[in-house]
Amino acid sequence: MILATLCYIKKDGKTLMLHRIKKNNDIHANKWNGLGGKMEKGETPEDGVIREVREESGLIIKNPHLRGLLTFPEFDGENDWYAFVFTAYKYEGNLIDSNEGRLEWIEDEQLLNLPLWEGDRIFLPWLEEKAFFSGRFIYKNGKLKGYDVCFYY
Repeated sequence: MILATLCYIKKDGKTLMLHRIKKNNDIHANKWNGLGGKMEKGETPEDGVIREVREESGLIIKNPHLRGLLTFPEFDGENDWYAFVFTAYKYEGNLIDSNEGRLEWIEDEQLLNLPLWEGDRIFLPWLEEKAFFSGRFIYKNGKLKGYDVCFYY
């Protein structure tokens, strides 16, 4: 199982998104994603999300809020991915030219119109709920085959 983080930075009705257009052999090629990535040995989820956001965007997030957990069984055809999903509203710094893709502040009402993973269209609205969520999204050959979720109030 691969442990990872995913962060959605929010400001003024917009969310910072990454258009994955720069890396070769990127499973996320041409999709829009939040920021994040694999956790490193010994990191807490909070350490990992702060580091990943800084590396991908140049921003240093403050007090990231853990909103949920997502499991992606055999997402890459082999490994299970387990993602700690955060939102962040406070940060310092300036955006950099990311080596992963193009960063852009997207109007929240336009998020679901972007080329996203099918499951992202389902879980992104959960970030606006008060409940903590634990979801599982099952993909085969890049297509969503099913999902389930538990909400904790």
